[in-house]
Amino acid sequence: MPVWLSAGLWGLLGASSLLVGAALAYLVKLPRWATAGIMSFGCGVLISAVAYDLLEDGFQEGGIWPIVGGAIAGSIAYALADWLVSRNGAHHRKQSGDGEQQSAAQGGGLVIAIGSLLDGIPESIVLGLGLLAGNGISLAMLAAIFLSNLPEGLSSALGMKAAGRSRSYIFGLWAAIAVLSALASAIGAAAFGGAPPQLVAAVNAVAAGALLTMVVNTMIPEAVKGDRNLTGSLVVLGLLVAFSLSNLGSS
Repeated sequence: MPVWLSAGLWGLLGASSLLVGAALAYLVKLPRWATAGIMSFGCGVLISAVAYDLLEDGFQEGGIWPIVGGAIAGSIAYALADWLVSRNGAHHRKQSGDGEQQSAAQGGGLVIAIGSLLDGIPESIVLGLGLLAGNGISLAMLAAIFLSNLPEGLSSALGMKAAGRSRSYIFGLWAAIAVLSALASAIGAAAFGGAPPQLVAAVNAVAAGALLTMVVNTMIPEAVKGDRNLTGSLVVLGLLVAFSLSNLGSS
């Protein structure tokens, strides 16, 4: 199987949790502390994946300057894009309570979906680039992406449902985002195949800066609102699980 096709399929799997979350919105009613706990655990997994699978590996391949420059550029780019979509109602796109559901109800969920795509593009590109090194898919990164998308799909779907959107509209919208995420993963693998290590390291660092900014700006604040007492412990647990996954077979 071509690397770009494999990357696309892995990207589709990572984004599929948006659809899983939307399905949960119709089948069960999860308490806020449960979705906040999932998000807290996902924060820890994502922080570990960014630090070890992106920054550390990129440093080993390309040196320090591509990492520093790329991470700063990714953080600034994400912060600006996040500010733009937040002004239009997507600030609480990862919230597990009423705030996001009200935003989704007011705008029919489209702005929330754009915000979700903003989060998903760097995640998916990372999956595609990871396969270029020949080490296979990063289980830690895949788990982080899956877990971070789950509460987003759940609460956004609830808001769109409250706005009167049909089931076909909701699932069609999230399916389209999942497909676009898969395309981003495939394009990342196809475009950078054979690229010099410094360039791949820089692109990974751009994604790392964007993802870490997303964690701090959107995920951690909402996780704390959901269950302040357990957030820190679940973040640590997620980090340790992801670190263990990243180092399977190396000890």
